[in-house]
Amino acid sequence: MPHPRSLGVVGGLGVIAGADLFVKLIRASVAAAARDIVFEQHPFMGARGAGAADAPQHARKLYVFEVLRAFEQRGIGAALLPCFISHTFLGELLPSTRVAVIDMMTALRAHLARRHPEARRVGVLTSDYVRGHGLFERSLPAPLEVIHPRPAAQAALMRAVYGDGGLQTGRLDAAAVGLLDEALRDLAAQGAEVILPGFTEIPVALDALAERSVPVVDCNLVYAQHALDGGQEGRPRPFKVGVIGGVGPAATVDFMDKIVRNTPAQRDQDHVRMTVEHDPQIPDRTEHLVGDGPDPTVALYAAAKRLEAADADLIAIPCNTAHAFVERIQPYLAIPIVNMLHETVRHAAARFGASAPVGLLATDGTIASRVYHDAARAAGLRLLTPDAAHQARVMEAIYGPAGVKAGHTTGDCRDALMAAIAHLAGRGAAAVILGCTELPLIQPADEALVVGGRRVAVLDPTDLLARACVAQAAASRR
Repeated sequence: MPHPRSLGVVGGLGVIAGADLFVKLIRASVAAAARDIVFEQHPFMGARGAGAADAPQHARKLYVFEVLRAFEQRGIGAALLPCFISHTFLGELLPSTRVAVIDMMTALRAHLARRHPEARRVGVLTSDYVRGHGLFERSLPAPLEVIHPRPAAQAALMRAVYGDGGLQTGRLDAAAVGLLDEALRDLAAQGAEVILPGFTEIPVALDALAERSVPVVDCNLVYAQHALDGGQEGRPRPFKVGVIGGVGPAATVDFMDKIVRNTPAQRDQDHVRMTVEHDPQIPDRTEHLVGDGPDPTVALYAAAKRLEAADADLIAIPCNTAHAFVERIQPYLAIPIVNMLHETVRHAAARFGASAPVGLLATDGTIASRVYHDAARAAGLRLLTPDAAHQARVMEAIYGPAGVKAGHTTGDCRDALMAAIAHLAGRGAAAVILGCTELPLIQPADEALVVGGRRVAVLDPTDLLARACVAQAAASRR
């Protein structure tokens, strides 16, 4: 997991700017709480002219992502990104990393409120690209008014940074400093009360500039101090459901489909983020619970830990029998497993009342483990299970050569399942739980199924688990 007191600096996007920030971060950290600070820089082509209004930024996006990924692998908790162009696409990066990228614009906004509270007209020296994307206008709300250099001064600013001998070359060329001073004077003439650099190279040149009547903020120093003050606000990472799949494969696909179907959405981006650890090689749960098959505990735990490492916020296991092992692995996980059995019996108790008998159709392993019985008892439900003959038919519907695990959903497997449902309805069950996630592939949930001349509700735990996951994802957005 990321270490909360570690900081990484994404270098290389402006070589001298990244180094300047790093030095100021080190100096500021002497007076602050100790931090582990890592500077990461790799060769990055295409920096010259990157600030042009129509400059492509895909190489920059991928470069930043790769550095953040390296930080993530090293357990670094937060990163500084000393590049204003990169902050225009910060929202594209954050959903794909668990490193908290400290927002430079938040740092500057807080600095203005604290050190220049009376200022209303803020001059900005930034690239054509950043200016065109309105980064400062979005980040500095009213009553602040953002002022940019007029066309001639803006052109001078771009040459000062990107031209031959410009700041990005690492030299403080006198001509470049003169061009930069021209842009500063233009902002002052427009009535700017404070000036914010929108290039992280500008602070390196501040001492070389002529005496100024308007204060110019050292954005690198402000950013460094904000980071050391704990400014890891970032934007929230989208909620993610982790799925232990492959137990069985068709039930995994069915569960994912039910997540989608139960999500109110108007567009792709409204849907729930999922990561699936699809491992059909996890040992059979029933074979272990009622026979001498291998123990699936370690395989289930390993899958859960991979989901945890993939930033899942919760884990769903679309396999009823696997829930016999949940209590073994949950204490060793940092994220919760949503218990499908508990969701199902709670729904049954609320829908039919505690006094109504509820039938259970499940594998021999689920019944032998009594995990559903324990959950039903906690909810005050009376659970009915089939007699031996009908239980054998349920197992045939699941595991038989014409069963659902073999890819069949009609014919003999359906006949066997309907006979078992009719058997429980005949014994007075108000509802029947399809307690194996493959069974709803044969018979979907039905509030009023008529079978054997009796009406009975058929409950689908996979659907109830999907609804619970969607509800938690929706709650995380509030």
